[in-house]
Amino acid sequence: MFVTGATILHADLDAFYASVEQRDDPRLRGRPVIVGGGVVLAASYEARRRGVVTAMGGGRALQLCPEAIVVPPRMSAYSQASKAVFEVFRNTTPLVEGLSIDEAFLDVGGLARIAGAPVDIARKLREDVRDQVGLPITVGVARPKFLAKVASGVAKPDGLLVVPPDRELAFLHPLAVERLWGVGKVTAAKLRDHGITKVGDVADLPQSMLVSMLGRALGRHLHALAHNYDPRSVHVGRRRRSMGAQRASRALTTPEDIDATVVALVDRVTGRLRAAGRVGRTVVLRMRFADFTRATRSHTLPQPTSSTDEILTALRVLVAKAMPVIDDAGLTLIGISVGNLDNDDSVQLALPFDEGVHNALDAVLDTVHDKFGSSSVTRAVLLGRDPGISVPLLPE
Repeated sequence: MFVTGATILHADLDAFYASVEQRDDPRLRGRPVIVGGGVVLAASYEARRRGVVTAMGGGRALQLCPEAIVVPPRMSAYSQASKAVFEVFRNTTPLVEGLSIDEAFLDVGGLARIAGAPVDIARKLREDVRDQVGLPITVGVARPKFLAKVASGVAKPDGLLVVPPDRELAFLHPLAVERLWGVGKVTAAKLRDHGITKVGDVADLPQSMLVSMLGRALGRHLHALAHNYDPRSVHVGRRRRSMGAQRASRALTTPEDIDATVVALVDRVTGRLRAAGRVGRTVVLRMRFADFTRATRSHTLPQPTSSTDEILTALRVLVAKAMPVIDDAGLTLIGISVGNLDNDDSVQLALPFDEGVHNALDAVLDTVHDKFGSSSVTRAVLLGRDPGISVPLLPE
């Protein structure tokens, strides 16, 4: 039977890292909490109300909220909490599509006879997460996935919002343009320069005008979302289309610091690629600067690979080309990813000598890291350097 009602749930934990800290330390409850020191990794809603946001420098955050309590991140605790929450998700419905460690889509369209209406399922989901894991969670319920995610964003924190099918555009169109997926600060500024401030304003524009303003892909994307067109269903078990890692730091001030950070990120990502049996062709460098602007550079390799050496070489070229921008703007975050992933199930009968050496070295290092830990053997350039925080991820 084709289900036309609001049966998609978007469940999103509230201020996840900070909420775990408040759960585990009663002294932090109801108080402003900042996770991370030099850069804010997460902030409780008490701190957010004072203007503290993720990725803000720690000094600036304490100026805005001097009474905030700063705690170091505990990634193992967040990973355990995420696994417990996803167990609740899977006990609610088998149709769960994880987006990150703290949010997922759930399709409850086939559960009416055994679990009740979607709003009742959403209420019970929130209660179960609170009772079993001890964390607040917000749930948006709608017919399309996009709108369910928008609803959860509007309902935060610790809320529940259902968008009935006959009220979708009435709910969506008065919202600020930033609610549309793909609209960040730069795109929002472009739209606002043209007097476009609400989603309804975007919907009133011809698609051709949006394309001329924002480019073909983004223009068509926003035109569809503004008209509430999102035919995607919840997908279970879909493998990632890219793998990446990033690091935020105020210490990315010299070419040596930047290169060491890129090396550490590449080691992390390529190890994950090989563990998952994946290879990729597109290498992407993402940067955020002191003024919170962002830039992206990418390169497509001749053939898919998971070789640390090949991917690191490509990224070093991208960094070198971006150095004039980095020098001018001040780098605060580096992110790298490998996209266009495929399964590494082909057998290469012969390899060039150098490539074979590098692949053999990768295999040896993977074996050592699996047995003794990722810090047991490291590159000389990383000796004595802070490796950064390894953020918990959804399993491949």
